[in-house]
Amino acid sequence: MKVNPLISVCMATFNGQDFILEQINSILSNLGSLDELIIVDDCSNDKTVNIIKRLNDERIKIFINERNFGEVYSFNRALSLASNDFIFLSDQDDIWLNERAKLMIQAFKLHDSYLLTSNFDWIDQHGHSLNIYHDGVLSKNSANYYKNIIDIFIGKTNYFGCAMLMSKDFMQMILPFPSFTESHDLWIALNANLLKKNLHIDNKTLLKRAHGNNATSTISNRKFLQKIWSRAIF
Repeated sequence: MKVNPLISVCMATFNGQDFILEQINSILSNLGSLDELIIVDDCSNDKTVNIIKRLNDERIKIFINERNFGEVYSFNRALSLASNDFIFLSDQDDIWLNERAKLMIQAFKLHDSYLLTSNFDWIDQHGHSLNIYHDGVLSKNSANYYKNIIDIFIGKTNYFGCAMLMSKDFMQMILPFPSFTESHDLWIALNANLLKKNLHIDNKTLLKRAHGNNATSTISNRKFLQKIWSRAIF
């Protein structure tokens, strides 16, 4: 009998009441009955946690931080709690496309990789398409490890955590995130390329929402010297 691969989806939430329900429903429609959605809430002071609990779905496992630690800590905690072999990262305000998990896992299983990254389209707070340019990833550049690392260091917006799928084996190599980590998704991508276990697919597998309360801005507002210092730390 063919056994479907088990999936863990790891999400960090904070004051996400406006979009969390639509996002969770889109994720659950991609999951089987034995999969799990692990949510670490970073002390939301809105209705986020109540909305999640009202769904009353056994696949959802919610953990609440004792205080506000930030996005990197929350994703680190969620990943450390994942129990299945295929691990997705998820933001609280996007929308997964139908068959996203199936498509990405099928591509992942064809290669000996630790990390797979896909692409996405931008939408606004109302779900309307936005014409926002980002570099994205190209399948033909999967094995251009040194170029990919250089792109990370010079600030190209290729890798987004919300577009990633990882293997359970990878967790022991990247966790815990170092205390200096400003961007967990870049830390993950950097390690996958250093280990030469990196895979890109050209497909767009989700709709990424841009709005005023995003944890990660579409355009970084950090000063130039701050960017240089973060690269030096890396």
